[in-house]
Amino acid sequence: QVQLIESGGGLVQAGGSLRLSCVVSGRTFNDYAMGWFRQAPGEEREFVSAITWSGRSTVYADSVKGRFTISRDNVKNTVYLQMNSLKPEDTAIYYCASDATTYSSLPSIYPRGYEYWGQGTQVTVSS
Repeated sequence: QVQLIESGGGLVQAGGSLRLSCVVSGRTFNDYAMGWFRQAPGEEREFVSAITWSGRSTVYADSVKGRFTISRDNVKNTVYLQMNSLKPEDTAIYYCASDATTYSSLPSIYPRGYEYWGQGTQVTVSS
């Protein structure tokens, strides 16, 4: 049984930082790209960032580029999202996801490209 468990969300003031973590079990973590998405109330789920299985390549949405950093630890089966200079518009439920195919050289920016999802962690940024 594949499980993705996020943690690290919370309430922070604008300009603050949070680090999200996502621990994966039940599949060979090293073989799959990982992604972060977010969904605000009344909005569709949107791409935030992704990282290849090796960790050598990363992709970011324009809205978070320069503020967020994705990384992974293939020993700890964990992917991270360091979020700095947070803005109220970053408020959303953040989800991690595991790629549907192995060894993707270009992670998908679409939810349909991911096979497994975590339950989400709430991030609230106050102004």
